[in-house]
Amino acid sequence: MEASQTKIALKDKLYHIEQEIIDQYINDKPNRVWIVGFSGGKDSTLLLQLVWQAIKKLPASERKRPIYVVCNDTLVENPRIVSFIYNTLLKIESAAQQENMPIKVVRTVPKLTDTFWVKLIGLGYPAPNKFFRWCTDRLKINPTTRFIKDVIKATGGAIILLGTRSDESATRAASIKKYEIKSSRLRSHSLPNAYIYAPIKDITTDELWRYLLQVSPPWGGTHRQLAALYKNANGGDCPLVIDTSTPSCGQSRFGCWVCTVVKRDKSMEGLIDTGERWMQPLLEIRDFLVETRDNPEKWRMKKGRDGNEKEGKWGPYKFETRVEILRRLLSAQKELSKVDPNINLISERELAIIQHHWYNDLFFNVKVSDIYKEILQKEFFMSKYDEKLKEELNLLLEICQDAKQVELIKNLLKLYRSKTLYLRKKNILNDFEDLINKSIQVQEEE
Repeated sequence: MEASQTKIALKDKLYHIEQEIIDQYINDKPNRVWIVGFSGGKDSTLLLQLVWQAIKKLPASERKRPIYVVCNDTLVENPRIVSFIYNTLLKIESAAQQENMPIKVVRTVPKLTDTFWVKLIGLGYPAPNKFFRWCTDRLKINPTTRFIKDVIKATGGAIILLGTRSDESATRAASIKKYEIKSSRLRSHSLPNAYIYAPIKDITTDELWRYLLQVSPPWGGTHRQLAALYKNANGGDCPLVIDTSTPSCGQSRFGCWVCTVVKRDKSMEGLIDTGERWMQPLLEIRDFLVETRDNPEKWRMKKGRDGNEKEGKWGPYKFETRVEILRRLLSAQKELSKVDPNINLISERELAIIQHHWYNDLFFNVKVSDIYKEILQKEFFMSKYDEKLKEELNLLLEICQDAKQVELIKNLLKLYRSKTLYLRKKNILNDFEDLINKSIQVQEEE
């Protein structure tokens, strides 16, 4: 009897949510588009499914309000999860077209200059911790915020639908309550003309799984693979992070495989323990990043990027540390390519920017292209630029007799080459001036 009553209670709750979604969709201001945050986890999946089923009950003539399903890819997501989400997004796009739904899929990514590896290997940012979580803004908040701002600029307003639930944690419950607008379904957002709507905030975790395991997604297939991922990884949903009021990931969740904010990546450990042994190199790199962060005397510089030394504070990674991390990353790439050639841990464009930063920091002795060729046994596209540089240097040596001047000009040429590789010549004169000043400083210290 209790099970039957529970089933009826959930049915009533879902019916109420569905009617609320329909009412909000029809009667909301006409200029506001909807943006559904989709991470591929259980919460965002339930949210999108309920929104889909509610809007589908409307006549096609009333489905005028655009709905963007926004999925943020940090470019360092767990490859197993990336594959699952990518396939899900393809199904969503296909089904939306077939069923005449006003749904479009949008994938947001960080700026090339803000990616995890460019900051960590290129500039020497230490692996994040709970006190210096530099990754959240650059990888999660900023990419999605840029899209939301573009939408608001084009249309005048947006409602952001999130799968946050009070049942998930006390922190989420407090956040939902704090930003709630009285007598309204909406919560305020830091961006003007943007509001947050959390339709499933009162759904419990038990109710969520009971529904997902009984009702197939409207875009096709079942939720069995999703349930299996949670079972094997013991993971929680890492929500679409849109601002500092949005809770980030918990202690056990699907998300970035490089995350060093959590003590242990239980989701990746769980997947490895249940047969995904190919992930072991990723876990080893993640643990190595923790080692480099927590033992600064071995892996980091004493001076900051501004050249100053501050008492009790350590600077960026040493050059040797950045080289070692890159070696380990490319070695893992080599191993993972045997399992799936489509897995790419770092892009060539990121490698080009990393090389630029190394030159800018006066790291000229070791080249990214040499490490790439040594480990992956193939040429990196920068190699042809290196060959051209050798010709220029030979000519330079014939003309100029001063060894120090030759070295400086050689480094300026390298810096210029690296700058042009990623089509960003802006502020190149400032970069040249910085390099010259650094060189003069080094000579004076000698």
